[in-house]
Amino acid sequence: MVGQSPGEGRAAVLLQPFVHQVGGHSSMLTYDEHTVCKPLVSQELSFYESLPLAMRQFTPQYKGIVSVHLRRDSLGNLTLIASPGLGQQDTCGLLDGAGSDPTLTLWHKCKWSHTQVTKTFKDSCPGKMLLRTEFQYHTDSLLEDANGKQSERKSYNPWGLHCHWQHLNRISSKHNENKLHQFLLLENVVSKCSYPCVLDLKMGTRQHGDDASEEKKARHIKKCEQSTSASLGVRICGMQVYQADTGHFLCKDKYYGRKLSPEGFRQTLRLFLCKGNQLRTELLEPIVLRLKALLAVIRKQSSYRFYSSSLLIIYDGQEHKESVDHHLTFPKTHSTNPSRVDVRMIDFAHTTFKGSKSSPIPHDGPDHGYIFGLENLIKILQSLSEGK
Repeated sequence: MVGQSPGEGRAAVLLQPFVHQVGGHSSMLTYDEHTVCKPLVSQELSFYESLPLAMRQFTPQYKGIVSVHLRRDSLGNLTLIASPGLGQQDTCGLLDGAGSDPTLTLWHKCKWSHTQVTKTFKDSCPGKMLLRTEFQYHTDSLLEDANGKQSERKSYNPWGLHCHWQHLNRISSKHNENKLHQFLLLENVVSKCSYPCVLDLKMGTRQHGDDASEEKKARHIKKCEQSTSASLGVRICGMQVYQADTGHFLCKDKYYGRKLSPEGFRQTLRLFLCKGNQLRTELLEPIVLRLKALLAVIRKQSSYRFYSSSLLIIYDGQEHKESVDHHLTFPKTHSTNPSRVDVRMIDFAHTTFKGSKSSPIPHDGPDHGYIFGLENLIKILQSLSEGK
């Protein structure tokens, strides 16, 4: 059952790129402080609507569906506009009179084109400011990101902007501005973090869906064979980690993750959990406990195959000294959770399960490739905890 959209009855919401997106290829957009949205895929919607109760603590909360359309202003700048509760009603006229809203005014200053994205972000969250403030992003610099260099020199994570630019480019070339696109509304799982440290892990030994063409199947099999997906059942798909000594975020993308050996994967995992050169050992136990709880749940999910899905490991880069925080929204995995540690599964566009309309091939038993990846991830974290 589709839930009521947040902000039901609001005239229009201008969607901003979600710049804490560290991996994936779908454009993630900020709907409001606690909600993100992404293009609707029927198979992913089917998963969220049929989500087993035991898995809900490990996935973002599903909040419903919203209609979105593209708008191009007189200068050719593109924006995506959500229309909660308006259905087919045109929102362009409503936006023309919105100039007094500083958020809308700021957004209309954005320039999205085929060669350059220029944006000045403002946000009350200090961690987001470090990622968003005053940048110029040229799409051809993504080639530098593939070598693992460009992103280290930036104080923001460019991956979400790359995905957003590609999405705008794709829909503006294929559809007119009046076409309504359906987006999923999901919980923003890092909304309570001041400095969100996020590790995106592509899980499992197989990444292609049951509906993949032979060409796509071969391509994904090759990626798995040439990465830690085959040897460990998990590979790094993206990362950002707050560096307290520099005041910036260190960012890595999927191209970096594909090149890692098992030892390189281990060292990158350690880097993700470091404050400067010092390993934050207090993070290890709550992360491992949460992964073990997820493992127990996955082992019981007969017929599910989480092909191409990701697992997020999250913690707040701002260290909290208080022993107990009663306002945490993340599930607690320890008597205290001072760093807001969390683990969430995301991206279910190729997830299959018995009874799904888009799953013609039934599978028996749990997803052993996913389980293999979780078991190895837990072992590596435990070895880090033991100082090995």
